[in-house]
Amino acid sequence: MAKETGQKLIAQNKKARHEYTILDTYECGLVLTGTEVKSLREGRANLVDGYAYIQNHEAWIDNVFIPEYTQGTWTNHAARRKRKLLLHKLEIRKIETKVRDAGHTLVPLSLYFKDGRVKLELALAVGKKLYDKRQTLREKQDTRETARAVAAARRRQR
Repeated sequence: MAKETGQKLIAQNKKARHEYTILDTYECGLVLTGTEVKSLREGRANLVDGYAYIQNHEAWIDNVFIPEYTQGTWTNHAARRKRKLLLHKLEIRKIETKVRDAGHTLVPLSLYFKDGRVKLELALAVGKKLYDKRQTLREKQDTRETARAVAAARRRQR
């Protein structure tokens, strides 16, 4: 059997980038069962309600939806169980000190296969206020309008 290489996106949490200001990102592995991996290979997962936390110097993720494997039997997994994250001890300590600060949280951004292994992109984030969200949308709209104007000006020059 050939070894799998490259990256394949399984699920992405687009809402997180809108709701939070991302301060730092970490790539971590997950402790999964066989049926969870098979379900992920089918490209089925949802990160929207998921959150991560540090407990007893271990990183955990909870409320991430990985549906049951359709051909699984009694060995099937629970869809929304708490799963352990695989991070280095120093990374966990660093995250733990930052999360203790008021307003900081851990949010899953994306779930993907990297060289055949399931990885999770975890972000240290701060919640945005309503006016911050409006400002971000306004900036995005302004850059889109300037790009359109530049493209129109180039078309007129031809």
